[in-house]
Amino acid sequence: MAIQNLLPANFAYVILTFFYSWVMLAYLAVKVGQARKKYDVKYPTMYSDKDPVFNCIQRAHQNTLEVYPQWLIFQCISGLAYPTVASVLGVIWVTSRFSYAWGYYTGDPAKRMNGAYGYIGYFGAILMSLVAALQLQNML
Repeated sequence: MAIQNLLPANFAYVILTFFYSWVMLAYLAVKVGQARKKYDVKYPTMYSDKDPVFNCIQRAHQNTLEVYPQWLIFQCISGLAYPTVASVLGVIWVTSRFSYAWGYYTGDPAKRMNGAYGYIGYFGAILMSLVAALQLQNML
């Protein structure tokens, strides 16, 4: 069976959004690696007792990893039902993680809120997944 017969026509946008998210995760990981060298934080130590800026850089990556599995699931479900809208919401969420990280990288944790607009994409994917489930149950 051809993939075109299995997935919605615009699901390619969802796949490209996943690729964009991979680029974002790689960027955040590289920034942590660079910070480890700069602040002399050796593996397996997760956080520094001396350099709070390192901790902010590490937390930006770690927090993204903490929410990423849930986002992937809801992005995939919503993308199967509403691929174009899900992709737009996904791009909003992924882009917000850059803004979140860049704010955190300043060393002022309050500036991580520069990425708060990402909740539009995150909760949008959750809501669209719920709608898809309700439609499957003929409740909508």
